[in-house]
Amino acid sequence: STGSHCPSSFSLSPGKMRPLGLRSAWRRGAARSPAVLLASNPHIRRPPSPAPAWKLPSLSALLSYSTEAQPHLSTGIIKIMEQRMVAIEQRSAYLHQLINQPEATTIEYSKANKELRQLENSMQLIKDLRAKQKEIDGLKSLLAECPKDKDMRDMVSEEMSEALEEEKKMQHLLLKSLLPKDDADERDCILEVRAGTGGEEASLFAMDIFKMYEKFSQKKGWKFDIVEIMVSDLKGYKEASAAISGPHVYGQLKFESGVHRVQRVPVTEKSGRVHTSAVSVAILPQANEVDVRLCNEDLRIDTYRSGGAGGQHANTTNSAVRITHLPSGLTVAIQDERSQHMNKAKALKVLCAKLYEMERSRQLATRSKLRAEQIGSGDRSERIRTYNFPQGRVTDHRVGITYHGLTEVMEGESLDVFINPLLLQEEMDAIASFVSVK
Repeated sequence: STGSHCPSSFSLSPGKMRPLGLRSAWRRGAARSPAVLLASNPHIRRPPSPAPAWKLPSLSALLSYSTEAQPHLSTGIIKIMEQRMVAIEQRSAYLHQLINQPEATTIEYSKANKELRQLENSMQLIKDLRAKQKEIDGLKSLLAECPKDKDMRDMVSEEMSEALEEEKKMQHLLLKSLLPKDDADERDCILEVRAGTGGEEASLFAMDIFKMYEKFSQKKGWKFDIVEIMVSDLKGYKEASAAISGPHVYGQLKFESGVHRVQRVPVTEKSGRVHTSAVSVAILPQANEVDVRLCNEDLRIDTYRSGGAGGQHANTTNSAVRITHLPSGLTVAIQDERSQHMNKAKALKVLCAKLYEMERSRQLATRSKLRAEQIGSGDRSERIRTYNFPQGRVTDHRVGITYHGLTEVMEGESLDVFINPLLLQEEMDAIASFVSVK
C-alpha cells in the first residue's frame, strides 16, 4: 500500500530517459532536490485521476517545491534549523573541551571523538552557512549605504541574488544532514531471495531476480559474494543469498525487501497461458561483533555432508554447517564451500545479520506508533513490484511508477528508476519527523 505522500501513478519509457530537472539549474550546476527532479521531468506520464498526482498534506505548509533550482524552505523549518545549529555548536565545543582535559578517561575520550566525527559534516556546513550569512549582512549594509548610486546598487544586488541562492543551497544541504537517519544505511547488506508461490516458475524467477541484483551491484561497483544457493530441478533457485559490500549499500537496497511478482508464460507451460508467480526478497544490514554478541552456550552447531555441488570432497566429508541460535530459534545452514570452516564463517555472518535486524525491528516497532501519528505508516514490506513480461513493463506499487523497460531492469540497468522515488519518500517523511520534534 502507498502512504499519503505517494504519487498516484507514473509511466516512464527507457528511450526518453535524461538528466532530470530544469535545464537552467542543470547548466548552473545546482544541487537539485529529488522532488524537483520528479516534478520537472516531462517524460513522466500521469494517467487521468481525480486525485492530485503528488499530494503532500503534512508538508505543504512547511516546504514549498517550485520551479527554482532549490526548494524554498519555510521560515518554520529555518527557525528549527537555527535551534539545532546552536545546539550542535554548543555540543561540539563541549566535546572539544572534554578531549583536551588530562583527566578524561579512555572511554570518555573514545566516545567524545566518535561523536565529534559524527558531527564533523554538520559542523562544516554550519560554518559555511554562517560565513555566507555574514557575507549577506555585509551586502545589505552596502546597499543601505549607496541609495543613489545605481551602478553600485545593481552590482551589489546581483551579488546579493547569487549569495542568497548559495545560502539556500547550504540550508538545504544542512537540513539533509540534520534529518533523522537510519544508522544501518551505511552498512553492507545480506541479500536473501526465496521462491514463493508458483513452483518451478517461481524458482526460475528467483534466479532472475538474484542475478538482477548481482548485475546491479556490479554496475554500482559493489562487491557481490554468493553465500548460498539451493538449486531446483530446472536449475532455478529455491533460495539464494549473497553478501553485498560497498558504500551506502543497505541504504540503497533496503526498500527492495518484500514480495516481487512476475507475470509471464512459464517454460513448462505448453498452452502459452500467462502465469503469476512470486518471490520474496529480504535485505538485511550486516552486523559486526560489536552489534551482536554471540555466546558459545547460545549456539548449537551441527555438521553434515553436503547434498549439493562441490565435488567428491564436499559430498564425502561433513563440510556443511547448520547453526541454531537457541534463545531466538533462528537457524542458518550453509553448504556451498568445500571447507567446513568457511561454511561456518558464512553461517555466522548471516546469523549475525538476522539477529541484528531482529533487534532493529524491535526497536523500530517501539517507535512506530508515535511516528505513524505524525507522518503515517507507509509500510513498504508488502507486495512491492510486478514484472509483466508479455507487456515488457515493471510496476512499483508503492510509488505508482510503471517503467516500460523490463529488459533494462532485469539487466540491472534501471533499478534507480524505482529506488530514487522511494528514497525521496523517505526524505519527505524525515522532514515531517524533523519539524514535529521541537
